[in-house]
Amino acid sequence: MLIALNKPYDVLCQFTDPLGRATLADLVRVPGVYAAGRLDRDSEGLLLLTDDGKLAQRITDPRHALAKTYWAQVEGAANPEAAARLGRGVVLNDGPTRPAQVSILDGEPPGLWPRTPPIRFRAQIPTHWLQLTIREGRNRQVRRMTAAVGLPTLRLIRARIGAIGLDQLAPGNWREVDPQML
Repeated sequence: MLIALNKPYDVLCQFTDPLGRATLADLVRVPGVYAAGRLDRDSEGLLLLTDDGKLAQRITDPRHALAKTYWAQVEGAANPEAAARLGRGVVLNDGPTRPAQVSILDGEPPGLWPRTPPIRFRAQIPTHWLQLTIREGRNRQVRRMTAAVGLPTLRLIRARIGAIGLDQLAPGNWREVDPQML
């Protein structure tokens, strides 16, 4: 079984929490599934869950270099130079990143939903949306990459893993998907 979930902001990528915070158990009541990969509590979007250990390994193992596409709302003026730097790969404290596919979006991503709570805006500082596709998955990698080029991430949404996308899936909702799509 493979489930595509649109993980909302402020939900932990685990099924229990001793502090009583929102978890996957509040959204998915399917016995035996677990997250294949992670999204930070302050990130949103596509999270895959499965009951198949081999499938989870294929999704998460960096040797498979499965493409993951993110929408990042960044603070500051996104420009072609910053996008090109991200595209070539940047040096982070744990080493250089692989090259990424990067584009500056013209406005918000298609089908974007409001975040609850909304992000903070500063009137004098513009924000832009970037679309980044990476083939590795280090801790907070996209946030660290955009910060490395002077564009801190305000909001981060994973839109796609391989051929599986959000496809208008509302936050907190999920659907079963064909594992062959990976």
